[in-house]
Parts: sequence; C-alpha cells; structure tokens
Amino acid sequence: MSTTTAPPAPTRNFLGLSMSLFWGYVAIAFFMTGDGLEQAFLSDYLSNSVGFNTGQIGTIFTVYGLMAAIAAFASGVLAEYFGPRRVMTIAVVAWIVFHIGFLLFGVMQANYTATLILYAIRAFAYPMFVYGFVVWISYAAPSNRLSSAMGWFWCFYSIGVGVFGSYLPSLVIPVMGELPTLWSSIGFVLVGGIMAAFLVKGRGPEHSGPRTAAGLGKVLGETIAMPFQNVQLAYGMIQRIINQVSLYGFIVMLPIVFVRDIGFAQTTWLQLWSLVYLVTVFTNLMWGVLGDKIGWVRTVRWFGAIGMFTATLLMYFVPTVFGPNPWLTAIAVIVFGFAIAAYVPLSALMPALDPHRRGNAVALLNLAAGLSQFIGSLIVTLLWDAIGTTGTVIALACTYLVSFGLSFLQKVDQDALAKADRETAEAAAGSAAAAATEPVAPAASAVGAGSPDSPEDVAPVDPAVPETPETPGSARA
Repeated sequence: MSTTTAPPAPTRNFLGLSMSLFWGYVAIAFFMTGDGLEQAFLSDYLSNSVGFNTGQIGTIFTVYGLMAAIAAFASGVLAEYFGPRRVMTIAVVAWIVFHIGFLLFGVMQANYTATLILYAIRAFAYPMFVYGFVVWISYAAPSNRLSSAMGWFWCFYSIGVGVFGSYLPSLVIPVMGELPTLWSSIGFVLVGGIMAAFLVKGRGPEHSGPRTAAGLGKVLGETIAMPFQNVQLAYGMIQRIINQVSLYGFIVMLPIVFVRDIGFAQTTWLQLWSLVYLVTVFTNLMWGVLGDKIGWVRTVRWFGAIGMFTATLLMYFVPTVFGPNPWLTAIAVIVFGFAIAAYVPLSALMPALDPHRRGNAVALLNLAAGLSQFIGSLIVTLLWDAIGTTGTVIALACTYLVSFGLSFLQKVDQDALAKADRETAEAAAGSAAAAATEPVAPAASAVGAGSPDSPEDVAPVDPAVPETPETPGSARA
C-alpha cells in the first residue's frame, strides 16, 4: 500500500484557514473544551476532596502523559492509514466511555488504582481526535500557508482547552461543584465528535491497495525509522517536546502552589490559567503567520526558546515575590501565552522535512507533543519533593536554553511542501498525457489464441467514443 500526496484542490481560505476544514477547527474547540474542563482544578480536587497525596497525583498525571504520548504517535499513523474522520470518530466514543468509568469507579469511589488506570486509558482518546485532525490539515490546507493553517489549529485548540475549558469552571464550580463540572464535559466532547464526523469536507490521505495489519506494521516501522534517517526530524521532535514542558509541569504544580501556598482563591487561579489560553488564541495565529514571513526556525529560537525561559520564571516568581496580586501575575501570564505559542511553526516545519510522507512526519510531531506532557509531569514528580517548588521551576525553565542551542542546528526549506505538490501535479499531468496519446492495438488483430493480444483478452474500442484518461481516486478523509 502506498500513500499519495496529491496537491490540494484550490479552496477558499482566510490567512490559511481553509473553508473546507472550518467545521473541523470548530470541532477541536468543542472537544478540547470538554477535555480541558478538568485541567486547572483536577490536581487540587484529587488532593483536597478525594484525598490522594501529591506523589499519587504526580503519578496519575505522569502515566496519563505517557499514554497520551503513545496515542499521539499512533494517531498520526492511524489517521494516515485509515483516514482522519474514522480515527476521530472512534476517539470520541472511547473518550466518553472511559471518562464515565474514570468518574464512576475511580474518582467517586476514591479508588486510586481505578483512577490511575481509567484516566490513563482515556488518555489514548484525546490525541487520536486532536492530532488526527492535524494530519487532515497537512493534506487539505494550502501548502504555502501551512504554518498559518497550523496557527489556526492551535488557536481553536486554545479556545477550547483554555478559554472555555479553564474559564467555565471558575463560573460553574461555585454553583454546582467539581464533580458535576467533570460530568458536563461529556456534552462538549460529543458535539465536537458529531461535527468532525459529518461536517468536515477537506481532502485527506489517499491510498492504493488494501489496508492490512502487515501494511499498518510497515507504516509504523517506516515512521519510527524516519528520525534516525533524517536528523532534522529528530531535532524538530526535541523542540516540540521542550515546547510545553513547563505548561504540563505547571498543570501538576500550580493549582496547588497558587491556592495553598501563595494564597489565591481558586476562582482567581482558574481565571489566571484561562488567561494563558486566551492570549494564545491570538498569538498562535500571530506566530503562525509571522513564521511564514520571518522564518520558522528564527521564530522558535528567539520568541519561543528565549521567551519561554523568561516566562517560566516569571509565572512563579512574580506571585511569590509580590503575593497573590492578580494584576501583576496576569502580566506574567500574558508573557507566558505569547512565548509558548511561538513554537507553532514546528507544525509546518516537520511535514516540510519529508513532504512526500507528511502524515508520518506529523505522527512524529504528535509523539513529541505527547512526550512533552509526559516529561513535564515526570520532571515535577521526580523533583518537586526532592528540591522544592523553586528548584523545580528553575529546572523547567532551563530546558528552554537547550531549545535555544538546538535551534542553531535546524535547517529547513520552507518551500519544500509547495515544490513537492508541484512535482506531484506535473507527474500526474505527464502520466495522463502519456495515457491519452498511447496507441491502442487493433481489436481484431489475428494473433494466436491465448496470447495477451488475442481477441478474448482485448476489448474492442468504439472509435466514436474517445478514450478518457484514468483520474485519481476520490479523496479519503
């Protein structure tokens, strides 16, 4: 089985936002609202209401991150192989089923083992939905605006996981409590799933040949080998891992640190955390567009790596020094939101490094995104009790100095995707022209029976009906 990379058909777009994918972006916002409702209060709720200790909570989030990393990688490969729509639909069903189990048998029973296992299994679902759509974008978005298209993706992602996912709990929890808020997430996820299943029209990967377990294994093997064959892919993966290390580390730490240690009210903390994502709604798109203009690597180096080193320190030290002052802390939050989004061009850089296997490259990017969650949680789990909050925050910040140094080794041709699409179009046009001009053997030629050109094996040609060249199969999403 092979994957073809046919050039996308011309489609209306606004700053890289393809209209054929519009409802997919909206579906991401709804799905991530449901998935993100818990983000800013779950660790505090598990500690203060359910009764788990910080070590158990750290383990829950670390295992969740590991499972999400595996699923993130698999999502790209499966979306490439079976089509994004099918993968996203299955992901929604799985998320709802295991979220119900997580609440009924884990959280509501204060059962640590059930919580750990069911939350980890649920972790497989969200990357399948979210990163399956990233593969869809890599095929359907305009090649010369891919960084902008990915900026739109992260924009809608932030609207869901942060603006609504974090801000809504600050309004709902005081009225009906944490547990009903966790139950309400199912409705948002279901709406997003329905949109993705029925409303998205963009072109996806196209395949020839049957889909078999052996074929899937071959695709997985080829994908795993890619960063060993092309070191630039490995550099891009490391950068994507570092990108959100402090974000996921803070998800474990800050709900407890800001409320228990610094003295913020829970509603104030939730609103501050939602501000991170409110800022990224605009900065994701901004850095996507600017990345296309000033260079993908340059954007990551100066605004991502240096920006996040500074912002990570500010997020902790500003409220530590000045106390629970929401206005001063909001300044640090805004800086954080600007800096973390400056890694958006990586979503365009990775498929550009292997434009004929862009779905596989996106799978590697997804794996790195999942590992970011795992490693961020792991750093906190390993260091928090050992060296304290201050030392852990400094360790998280220093990872971005590694990112800065690594950026000087990265090389990419930003026109690679457009060039690959032109080459594919030219090859398809050449094949069609050759097929149209190829002479056809006379139907009634007298040759030996059983030969390839015998009358039994060659259908007669009606001279009144012109021969039509074969066209590529319809797009499969």
